[in-house]
Amino acid sequence: MQTLIDYFRRVSNYDWWVVAIELFLIGVVVYWAIDFLEGTRGERLFRGVLLLLFAGVLILNLISERYRFERLEYLYKGFLVGVLIIAVAAFQPEIRRALMRLGQPTFLIGNSRQVIRTVEEIVGAVTELAASKTGAIIVVERRVALGEFVETGVRLDSSISAELLKTIFYPGTALHDMAAVIRGDKIVAAGVQLPLAEPGSVDGVQLGSRHRAAIGITAGSDAICVVVSEETGVISVAGDGKLTRNLNAEQLREILSSSMSTTSSTGRIMKKS
Repeated sequence: MQTLIDYFRRVSNYDWWVVAIELFLIGVVVYWAIDFLEGTRGERLFRGVLLLLFAGVLILNLISERYRFERLEYLYKGFLVGVLIIAVAAFQPEIRRALMRLGQPTFLIGNSRQVIRTVEEIVGAVTELAASKTGAIIVVERRVALGEFVETGVRLDSSISAELLKTIFYPGTALHDMAAVIRGDKIVAAGVQLPLAEPGSVDGVQLGSRHRAAIGITAGSDAICVVVSEETGVISVAGDGKLTRNLNAEQLREILSSSMSTTSSTGRIMKKS
C-alpha cells in the first residue's frame, strides 16, 4: 500500500496534463493492440502476457513493502526478457501484418472500373459455384505481393472472367483443389498452395482445409480470400486472419468492393459485415 501512496505522491508533482496525455497514449496503444489481435490466437496470448506482467509487478511491490526478495526480483526481470523474446516469435504473423499496414500508402489501390468489373466477375463465379456446391478458394492480392505462393501454382496471367474461374474449380480438373490468385484484373495463377492455419484458429468451429488456407494466407498478408464450401455451398470471406461465413452475393460484393478500392484494412471491413 505504501508503494502506491509513494507512486501517487510522485505523480502529484507532475503537471496534470502531462500525466493525462501519457495515460491516454498508453491506453490507445493497448486498445489498438487488443483490437488488432481480436479474434486471433494472438489476442489470448497478449491478454495472458499482460496478466502475468501486472500480477508480477503487483505481487512483488506488495511483498517488497515488508520483505526484500532480491533473487525473486532478479528472476522476474529475467522472466520479462524471456517473455519479450517469446512474444516476438509468437506474434510474428501479427507483427508482420502491422508493419505491412504501417507501410501502406494512402491512395486508391486500383482503377474503379477495373475494380467493379473484377468484383462482378468474382461474385458471378462464386454465386454459381455455391449454388452447385463446388468447392473453391480465390485469393485477391492487394498491396503485399504473393509471389512466393504464386510460384507454387500454374501461371495463367489471364483476364479475369466468371467462366474461367468456374472452369478452374470444376470437379476433376487438375487445378480445382488449390487456390486461384487474382492480381488486379488478372488471374495470375491457379493450383496455388497456401499455408494452413492451425485447426484451432476459430474457436468452436471445425474448419476444412480451404477455410484454414484462407485464414492462413490472410493472417500473413493483407490479401482477402473468398471460399466456397464443397459440403454446404456456404460462401465465406477471410481477411486479417479472420473468417466471416454465410455471406450472400450482396454482402460478398460489398466486402470485395470495399477491400479492393480503398485503403480500409480488411479487419475493419470484416467487422463491419
